Amino acid sequence: MENSNDKGQFQRKMQTRHVVMLSLGGVIGTGLFLSSGYTIQQAGPLGTILSYLIGALVVYLVMLCLGELSVHMPETGAFHSYAAKYIGPATGYTVAWLYWLTWTVALGSEFTAAGLLMQRWFPSVNVWIWSALFAVMIFLFNAFTVKLFAESEFWFSLVKVMTIVIFIILGGAAMFGIIPMANAEPAPFFSNITASGWFPYGATAILMTMLAVNFAFSGTELIGIAAGETENPEKTIPKAIHTTLWRLIIFFIGTIVILSALLPMSDASVLESPFVAVMERIGVPYAADIMNFVILTAILSAANSGLYASSRMLWSLADKKTISPWFARLTKRGVPFNALVLSMAGGALALLSSIIAPGTVYITLVSISGLAVVVVWMSISVSQYMFRRQYLREGHDVKDLVYRTPLYPFVPIVSFVLCLASCIGIAFDPTQRIALYCGIPFIILCYIVYYWTDRTKKKRGLTS
Repeated sequence: MENSNDKGQFQRKMQTRHVVMLSLGGVIGTGLFLSSGYTIQQAGPLGTILSYLIGALVVYLVMLCLGELSVHMPETGAFHSYAAKYIGPATGYTVAWLYWLTWTVALGSEFTAAGLLMQRWFPSVNVWIWSALFAVMIFLFNAFTVKLFAESEFWFSLVKVMTIVIFIILGGAAMFGIIPMANAEPAPFFSNITASGWFPYGATAILMTMLAVNFAFSGTELIGIAAGETENPEKTIPKAIHTTLWRLIIFFIGTIVILSALLPMSDASVLESPFVAVMERIGVPYAADIMNFVILTAILSAANSGLYASSRMLWSLADKKTISPWFARLTKRGVPFNALVLSMAGGALALLSSIIAPGTVYITLVSISGLAVVVVWMSISVSQYMFRRQYLREGHDVKDLVYRTPLYPFVPIVSFVLCLASCIGIAFDPTQRIALYCGIPFIILCYIVYYWTDRTKKKRGLTS
C-alpha cells in the first residue's frame, strides 16, 4: 500500500458496488444519451450494433490486462505506474499527463453542459452561475473523504442505470406491441432496423463509428485508478471488471436496439435526445423533463469521476517524484487535496478556453483528450505483456498470480492491435484527423519535457 511522505495515507474504503458504479459512471454519459442517434444515422442500426460489440470486445481485452496488473500491484493512479515500471519512465510520465488532460478537459465541458441543461427550468438564471454551483458541489464531494466521493458516485450512477433499464423494458414492450404506441401507431417490431438495408453506408462507416465508440467506452479503466483505495482488491477488482463488462454490453447494445427499432433511421440524428423522441412515441408523460434530469445526473457523475481520476494521476506523478512532491500530500482522511485543487483549476481553464477560444485552444484540447484514451489503453496492454515476461524471467510461476490475464500473450497483443487500428482509422476521417495533428506533437512534447527535467535533476544531483 503506497503512502505519502506526509501526514495522511490512502484509505481502502471502496467496495465492489462503488468500483462498478465508478466505472459505469465514467462510461454512461452524454455519449449514450445524446450522441447515440448520430451514430445510428452514420452507420445504420446494424452497423452501430456491430461497432459497439467490437468496442466492448476491445474494452474487455484491455480490462483483462488491467486486472492482472491492478490485483498484483494495487496502486492509486495505477496504469501510469505500470507504464513507468514496465515500458519506461518517460512513457509513464506521458500516459499520466494524457490521462490528466482527458479528464480536466471533460470537466470544463461537463460544467458548461450542466449549466445549459438548467436553462430548461430556469431560463432567466445565467448559465455560468449553475456551472459554478455544480463545480463547487463536485469539488466538495471529492475533498472530504474517498467514502463520500464513492457514495455520491454510486447514487449518481444508479439514476442513469435505472433509467436505461426502464427505457429498455418499456421500449421492448412497445416494440412488440405489449404496450400501445402513442398516436395509435402499429408495433414496429424489427422493421425500422432493416428498413434502409443491412449496412446502408458500407463497412467503412462501421470503422468510422468504431472510433467514436471507443471514446464512448472510455472510463472503464477507472477501475485501475481506484485499485489503491479499494477493499480487498484481489477480490473486488476482478469482480468489478466482469460485472462492468456485461452490464455495458446489455446497456449499450440494448439501448441501440430499442432506439433503432422505435425510430426510423432518418429521424435518429435530430438534435434532441433520441431517448426523448422514443419516450414521447411510447407516450411517457414529461419525457423531456425526465431525460433532462437524467442527462444532468449523467454529466455530474462524469465530472465527479473525472475530478477523482485527474487528482489521483497528479498524486501519482508526484509520488514518483516527476513533479513537485507538494502534489503528493494527503489530508488526514487520505485525500490528495493539492492535486485536487490543481485538477479543478485545469477544468476551470478548459471551461474558459471553450468560451474565449473555442476554435483554437479548446478544439486542440478536445482532440488530444479524444486520442489520449486509446493511447492509455495501448499502454495498459503493453505494460501487462512486459510485466508477465519479466515475472516469468524472474523465475515466478504464473499460478502464483491471484488474477491472471487469460490466453497470454494473445489478449494483450490483440487489444493493442485493435486500439492501434482505431488510431490509424482516425487518419482516414477528415473530421477526426485533428486528433492526430494535435495529439502526436503533445505526446512528443511530454517525452522532451520528461528527459529535460530528468537531466536537470541529475545535474543537480537530486536523483533519489
